[in-house]
Amino acid sequence: MKLNPSVHQFFDHYLTHIKGMRENTIRSYRDAFKLFLPFAAQYHGIKIRSLTVEHITVPLIIAFLEQLQHERHNLPRTRNLRLATLKSFAKMIRLMSPQHRELAERIIHIPQKRFQKPLIGFLYQEEILKVFQSVDLKRKEGFRDYTLLHLLYDSGARASEITTLNLDYFNPQQKTLAILGKANRFRIIQLENKTCRLLELYIRKYRTPPKPIYQHRIFISQRGEQLTRHGIYRICKKHLVKTLPPKRLKYIKPVHSFRHARAVDLLYQGKSLTEIQNRLGHDNLQSTCIYLHLDLNRRRHIQKQFIRHMDSDLTDDPKLDELLQWESQEDMMKWLDSL
Repeated sequence: MKLNPSVHQFFDHYLTHIKGMRENTIRSYRDAFKLFLPFAAQYHGIKIRSLTVEHITVPLIIAFLEQLQHERHNLPRTRNLRLATLKSFAKMIRLMSPQHRELAERIIHIPQKRFQKPLIGFLYQEEILKVFQSVDLKRKEGFRDYTLLHLLYDSGARASEITTLNLDYFNPQQKTLAILGKANRFRIIQLENKTCRLLELYIRKYRTPPKPIYQHRIFISQRGEQLTRHGIYRICKKHLVKTLPPKRLKYIKPVHSFRHARAVDLLYQGKSLTEIQNRLGHDNLQSTCIYLHLDLNRRRHIQKQFIRHMDSDLTDDPKLDELLQWESQEDMMKWLDSL
């Protein structure tokens, strides 16, 4: 059986319609096949278009993985991601082509390379408070950034999930937010009082007028377009750089550090792993269990201070008081200029 039609079916139908994988994952899988197919053709001494499903053997895949590690100097994690792509392809072959079931099973059982996972980088609560305080609300994009940072922490959402938030996903009366996660599955989360009020005010007063194609999105860039993952990354990094020392920045990922911080906070509060899993949108508990290895021994007064901040109303936020005073002065100056 020719390999080419199977590869097309894998990308055009199986990953999108059956597995419901996100665009970024599919792009990563394509990158893996761009490396694998030329290698497979060279390995067998034939052209790519002549490859068949029968050519995809365990020895071929092992040789490919060795080449990734020793010639391309891929890290074990990258090597395992390439292997995961080929295993996913094998699962499709097992499903769609019963005569190749035994071949597919052998590929699926190729073990991953073990490696020591790095310790999760997360922000402590006092650091998050400093990040919030670093936002200049007088800047044009200030209130958007302030709201975004609060939501990233409160929701524990991924950057890709924030970019696809629609206005009708937010229910201010119920203080809930629907998040579209992996495999196109929704989860409904309860928002803290502060986050809910910030979102309401941002949407009503500070949201940049969007271009028609993006009018349904919550977070809008200064150009009137949907805020992208890279845009969220830059916003987070900008405020972390202003707040944290360089040595500290080495160990955290700008966006994911808020997600990790939320998980640690929930664990500190005594929430079950299942509750944390549901809030973060993890596919399985194994992803959530990594937080059990963290040291949660933090000062109790910081915890109380942070809870007060997230539960407070906007009238209790000195930064918003400062913004309102500044806006009042701006209005006064514009009025004087008009005289």
